[in-house]
Amino acid sequence: MSKTVEFFFDLGSPASYLAYTQLPALCRECSVELIYRPMLLGGVFQATGNASPAMIPAKGRYMIRDLARYAERYGVPMRFNPHFPINTLSLMRLLVAVQLHQPERFADALQALFQAIWVEGLNIGDPLKVAGVLEAAGFDAAVLQQQIAEPAVKETLRATTEEAVKRGVFGAPTCFVGDEMFFGQDRLDFVRDALTD
Repeated sequence: MSKTVEFFFDLGSPASYLAYTQLPALCRECSVELIYRPMLLGGVFQATGNASPAMIPAKGRYMIRDLARYAERYGVPMRFNPHFPINTLSLMRLLVAVQLHQPERFADALQALFQAIWVEGLNIGDPLKVAGVLEAAGFDAAVLQQQIAEPAVKETLRATTEEAVKRGVFGAPTCFVGDEMFFGQDRLDFVRDALTD
């Protein structure tokens, strides 16, 4: 069976954004499929008793600087969102809705939302801002707004989040190569090693 990388992530995680900027090229180089697994990080934290490093002031300050170092190393734009922490429930349901209804446009939605949050620093908690981002990316924001309320969308996000916790996930991003788990965007070298073994 050919290897894949499962990428469990949440839009509100800056480390998820950084991993997102690197994983597609890594998977292309290793000729493996990248499987996007949107989950709700708040649900993972609640289930595991974990919390964002930003909740500890000294750790949060360090994390912001360290993320900037990685963005520079990767050569990607990044601005720590001034509206952090971000309630991502609607956003993650939105991504699931695109995955279910317009899978061919999933990459476009992901790019638009990550860009809005971690490059442009928008207040993505404002539904009007979200609608503007979606419309600019060629989506019908009104249709997506209806779709995020669908039981299948809610259930898919809930089930993926529960699956993540059952598999040992405690934060984002988390990648799996088979049963091997790699937490953090700073573990991508180990992901590559697992793909080339």
